[in-house]
Amino acid sequence: MSKPRPTRVLIVDDSALVRRLLSDALAHEPDLEVVGTAADPFIARDKLLELKPDVMTLDIEMPRMDGLTFLRKVMRYHPMPVVIISSLGQAGCQAALAALDAGAVEVLAKPSGPLSVGDLAATLANKLRAASHVKRFNQAVAPAPVAAEEAHFANHIVAIGASTGGTEAIATVLRQFPRNAPPVLVSQHLPASFSRAFAERLNSICAMEVKEAEENDEIRPGRALVAPGDLHMVMRSLARVSLSNGPRVCYQRPSVDVMFASVAKTVGAQSLGVLLTGMGADGAAGLLRMREAGAMTIAQDEATSVVFGMPAEAIRQGAAKAVLGLPQIASDVLRRLRIDSTHSGKSSPQRADVHRPDLVPHH
Repeated sequence: MSKPRPTRVLIVDDSALVRRLLSDALAHEPDLEVVGTAADPFIARDKLLELKPDVMTLDIEMPRMDGLTFLRKVMRYHPMPVVIISSLGQAGCQAALAALDAGAVEVLAKPSGPLSVGDLAATLANKLRAASHVKRFNQAVAPAPVAAEEAHFANHIVAIGASTGGTEAIATVLRQFPRNAPPVLVSQHLPASFSRAFAERLNSICAMEVKEAEENDEIRPGRALVAPGDLHMVMRSLARVSLSNGPRVCYQRPSVDVMFASVAKTVGAQSLGVLLTGMGADGAAGLLRMREAGAMTIAQDEATSVVFGMPAEAIRQGAAKAVLGLPQIASDVLRRLRIDSTHSGKSSPQRADVHRPDLVPHH
């Protein structure tokens, strides 16, 4: 049997140091091959045609043509998986969000020197592997919020987890939630400097409030809390979240498994879990914990997932009660939680301990 061809990578960055650091970081990955590097988009354009890479890394701030403009041209004339690797200051985060809108599948923080490249190496390799499996490259979301019917909702917590392709998938779901939707907790694999800009962007296009979670933040109707990059977010009580820099779970922090497990333990059947697109297995075990605690659980289907890794693993483990396409998920969640306005007795969340090894890291 012939050995599978490595995934071919083109690195585009105006810094010679960064090009070398990224190339060195991938040098020992047998399934990834750096076939070329480029110092600007004009050189990159020629190398795309010559080398035919499977995936490209792209900086945003470059001479002669910025990376965002080049990305839009690539998606129009030569669509392919692109991972943004850029300095993620405030301006850089906004540009990275625009890049995701334009079709990029991942965003990573650029290494600042040889000492930081070690932290990036494993993450970069995994992100490139995920990008190489992407089926679609542009899921842009319209900027205006979707009008959603306000209603009386059951007293539940909605927990949503995602990875590759998840920023747009989460936006698609939350834009359909009304201003008075049940509380939502979100864990998306993001760089530490990027989660606040992501939450602010969601807040600008959603009817409900969306914010990056802070320690002891209140869980309340009409609010969605996004886990900060590089911190786990858990339900500390029925009304508060807690943040932790505990061990990575499934190589991730924040981990969807950690969040789901805390929701299962704290509110059990009075919760609803949604696992969206992403590579790997994070979230599958936690979603199973939620299902065993009596929660309703949903996994995104293969046809609408950018990468069908995390949902597929949840389905394989029997964690998902329903498998739905992305366009149907929000309406299904709201339908399940909507209650008759004449209903006089609203149930209160009850603690439901599940007798499995605890996934929530200690503080």
